[in-house]
Amino acid sequence: MRKLILLLFGCLLMVDGFGWGATGHRATGLIAEQYLNAKAKKRIRQILGQESLAMVSTWMDEIRSDSTYNYATDWHWTTIPDGGSYEEVESNPDGKVVMMIEKFTKELKSGKISAMQQVEYLKMLVHMIGDIHQPLHVGKPGDRGGNDIKVKWAGNDSNLHRVWDSDMIDDTKLSYTEFAQSLIKPSAETIKKWQQASVREWAKESMSLRPQVYNIGKGSLGYRYSYVNLPSVHERILQAGVRIAAILNKIYG
Repeated sequence: MRKLILLLFGCLLMVDGFGWGATGHRATGLIAEQYLNAKAKKRIRQILGQESLAMVSTWMDEIRSDSTYNYATDWHWTTIPDGGSYEEVESNPDGKVVMMIEKFTKELKSGKISAMQQVEYLKMLVHMIGDIHQPLHVGKPGDRGGNDIKVKWAGNDSNLHRVWDSDMIDDTKLSYTEFAQSLIKPSAETIKKWQQASVREWAKESMSLRPQVYNIGKGSLGYRYSYVNLPSVHERILQAGVRIAAILNKIYG
């Protein structure tokens, strides 16, 4: 019983470090599926079987309770100071999301990995591309990506990281399919622009949102904060989905 209590407590602590919540991540996977080319769709189906990109998008969070995967703890995020660049901190021993997206893209494309690695790397890549588009997963030093900034959300205890992970999204009361379908489809020109950006540019985009992310007044957040920031959540989830598809088309198409 004591072990069970400790495990449950540990899971509660880990929730604060997740990227988008399940709804956000699954929406990125569902959006990505709409932009895959036929060859990539066929190859991904061979690798994942009956699992969709939407369903595997949360796998990297689910395995956090398995100590076998402790090595991947720091693959969800990176830390870059205001005004800095990834190149200045890429030797950082923590926060490897940029490096791992680049590494897995290269290794999946090479085809020189085992069948098990192919499955796991694909699931992780989908998740990490989602993570890097959540602004607080490209965090500034000192507050653990907003986890240490305690706020109230609609009168309930929360923290800034969780507000962006899930509070704003969950308040829409939409399923991941409804959430994805509610987003305005980008134009062909916009899609092309998004897909041409590099992984490191994705990180810069997340950093550029810091002024509005941290504009929390006295920390009592709700409708007004969501009104200002939910459009950015929509855009980042759309961008993540479109870019997941672009990367997978390059790898498998």
